[in-house]
Amino acid sequence: MKALFLDHDGVICLSSEWGSRFKNKEGLDSVFDRFNDKAIKVLNQIIEETDCEIVISSDWRFHATLAQMQDLYTIRGIKKVPIAYTRNDLDWKLFKDVHPGNELEITRCLEIEDWIKEHPEITHWVAVDDMDLSRLDHFVQTPRSSEGIKQSGIKEKIIKFLK
Repeated sequence: MKALFLDHDGVICLSSEWGSRFKNKEGLDSVFDRFNDKAIKVLNQIIEETDCEIVISSDWRFHATLAQMQDLYTIRGIKKVPIAYTRNDLDWKLFKDVHPGNELEITRCLEIEDWIKEHPEITHWVAVDDMDLSRLDHFVQTPRSSEGIKQSGIKEKIIKFLK
């Protein structure tokens, strides 16, 4: 199995979309901001080319069940729905003394590493995030929150890890 560990904000929900949930007050759109149409197109191209599965590492996992998130992906036109969330029971505050300033990044890395250990069927994987998760060997950062995965060269880096 190929796994794409996906953050949302700064990756497929770009800074130009932030705050859109306050304009749309129905269903899941009242909880989550919109995904960028061009970012969705790039994500769909990655899915088509690699047949990867999506595992949500985004903080959005704290605000919806997996079934609700799957519905959101379908509504927003993403070709595959997420199969799982990374674990969400690690407390980033535990790392504040060991890694001051990087607690959220360290926690996310540990959650992804834990998920990989629990799923030996994974043959290829990549984590995509706007935060610095460079502790992970298979990581692609989207440093510009206004461009996310549609930024030049990002799609190719993701695909390289998944092939």
